[in-house]
Amino acid sequence: MKDNCKLKEAAKLVVPGAICGDIIGSAYEFHPTKDPGFTLLTPKSCFTDDTVCTIALADTLNLDLCYTDMLKQWCRRYINAGYGGTFIRWILSDNRNPYNSWGNGSAMRVSAAGAFARSLDEVMTRSKESAAVTHNHPEGIKGAQATAVAIYLALRDMDKAGIKSVIEKGFGYDLSRRYTDIQRTYSFDVSCQGSVPEAIIAFLESSDYESAVRLAVALGGDADTQGAIAGGIAAAYYKEIPDSIMKPCLEKLPQNMMMVVDTFNRKLENRHGGE
Repeated sequence: MKDNCKLKEAAKLVVPGAICGDIIGSAYEFHPTKDPGFTLLTPKSCFTDDTVCTIALADTLNLDLCYTDMLKQWCRRYINAGYGGTFIRWILSDNRNPYNSWGNGSAMRVSAAGAFARSLDEVMTRSKESAAVTHNHPEGIKGAQATAVAIYLALRDMDKAGIKSVIEKGFGYDLSRRYTDIQRTYSFDVSCQGSVPEAIIAFLESSDYESAVRLAVALGGDADTQGAIAGGIAAAYYKEIPDSIMKPCLEKLPQNMMMVVDTFNRKLENRHGGE
């Protein structure tokens, strides 16, 4: 029972962990930093498309509805959140078909699937489904699955060496590179294959939630998205987000988003109550 309570409470941090990572990274998406000591929250810090899409997927799981419908509904509601060009055209159109994207948008929005799933098969299926409505390219699906599987394993207390091994063997990512070697020449990259492994490495070399997000943002790349990816995994692994981070970040969310987070977390109580 104690372990079940630990799992449930940690799972409730995953979506906030991704959202906080997005908000922290938002000020550095177009003004990159290589300094892990950057100012954590600035007057420019805000939620972006990463948070809106994360909320949309959590709400899909809350209501057991269609990923396509919920993404279009939420993203149209927050149309100026900073979406990519192809994605925003898809949002605003009547088109319901995917467009073969390999972008990291599939990975930045997937955290709820990692928190929600009760088996590896389920997390693989749900993360693929959530990606494939737009990002049906193999790399787009792989990025979402790798992120969600890392969250799933971290919630269940697998150590970093184990998580690294599973992701490397299952998805072919090279996670043996050193963060400092990557960061030296790294630049903005929106592809899953060029940003998801690096965000996971930031988590692997971190010491707590805050350092994971700092390392991800200080890669100097797609800061908000890599912050969201590393933040979701780190929240699952460390099972703690400092109040000094979570409180001011979540205060930036409108009430309708917080209602989705609260509903999702209540749903996790039932999902993981008997696991």
